[in-house]
Amino acid sequence: MSESRQAVPTLAPPPYISPAKRIEALSGDPNFMTSLARGLAVIGAFQERKRHLTIAQISHRTEIPRAAVRRCLHTLMKLGFATTDGRTYSLTPKVLTLGHAYLSSTPLAVSAQPYLDRISEQLHEACNLATLEGEEVLYIARSAIPQRLISVDLSVGSRLPAYCTSMGRVLLAALDDVSLQEYLEHADLLAKTSRTLHSREALWECLQQVRRQGWCIVDQELEQGLRSLAVPVQDSSGRVLAAMNVSTHAGRVTIAELEKRYLPIMLAASRDLSAQLFA
Repeated sequence: MSESRQAVPTLAPPPYISPAKRIEALSGDPNFMTSLARGLAVIGAFQERKRHLTIAQISHRTEIPRAAVRRCLHTLMKLGFATTDGRTYSLTPKVLTLGHAYLSSTPLAVSAQPYLDRISEQLHEACNLATLEGEEVLYIARSAIPQRLISVDLSVGSRLPAYCTSMGRVLLAALDDVSLQEYLEHADLLAKTSRTLHSREALWECLQQVRRQGWCIVDQELEQGLRSLAVPVQDSSGRVLAAMNVSTHAGRVTIAELEKRYLPIMLAASRDLSAQLFA
């Protein structure tokens, strides 16, 4: 592993530390608001497939004491950010307002949208933009089509595992070797399908290839029947800021067609977007 070339460590995920431990480490700062940090950690405990959680489940995920979790949820409900059925809790759409200011003002998401729309219209496929957030990719822009290729409902703000997605692998390949090794040591690598690369050794070798070629195809590793092609979006110095992908159905588009017809379009859009961002 030590002989791989180094890359820019800008998106490196740190070794996993629970929210409670991160909060505790900052508690000596007199200006640090522990209650606010706990509230944000409680919000972060909810995920795409874990939309309804009990107090005990949130406490287990965050390592925040149940009494503190209960107070956070009570506050979130009073403010309209959460609701309960008496046993489990879930977030309300009002939570989207917390990210709206970022998504509506960040040059990357705003500038990328016309490119995603153009690719989606040209290829008749869904096109997405994502960044690396811990062990997952975070969707920050998306141009969808009516046909659903994946059972997970994807939208801006959605998260998917980085190791088995094309955008995730492009972003992981941009990490330096130390950060990449830390990721592989701590990531929860599960076989989503019979095709999923989920051993650390296999993923390491795959990511070295992605580094060399500068793009990535993932063939039915996240979900059976789903193929995707991703390319990096870079700044003027070559630092990878995000990844852009297009998703296709394996029965309709071959890997060879992805490389021959789709890849040049994606690479050109990535170059144009980078040039616009840093002109």
